[in-house]
Amino acid sequence: MKRILFAFVSLGLAAMLMLGGVTVANASPSYDQEVTETAKLYVGTPFKWGGTSPNGFDASGFTHYIYKTTVVKKNIPRTSAEQYKGGASVSKGKEKLGDLVFFKTSGKNVSFVGIYLGNGEFIASTTKGVRIQSLHSKYWKDRYAGARRYLP
Repeated sequence: MKRILFAFVSLGLAAMLMLGGVTVANASPSYDQEVTETAKLYVGTPFKWGGTSPNGFDASGFTHYIYKTTVVKKNIPRTSAEQYKGGASVSKGKEKLGDLVFFKTSGKNVSFVGIYLGNGEFIASTTKGVRIQSLHSKYWKDRYAGARRYLP
């Protein structure tokens, strides 16, 4: 009896699939996943002052490039100072995947930016190239200026 029931259910499912009675969902990544996963593809890309391409990035050139070339297609400002003025302000500790995190690395003004990856990590183009960094390291923690959300 169980075999007959199993065969009947199996035939029914097969018929529904052949006749189009079942729709298969095509999953697509969210904007935050698209931004962070694409950014990770560039780990190791060299630093280049004023760089805005995979041949070499500076910090804001990297974030600008990632936002512009992913599915987000968002043309954010070019410099970290201008990027910091835009977007929605995010409270410390409330950062989400894909948010931009900002730092004051040379004086009292924002001068560096990265993309938040979650779990206290961000990715940025440093003088040693594109690397994943920890917000909890003394260097970055002492220079943290805030975060902005540009993603919908």
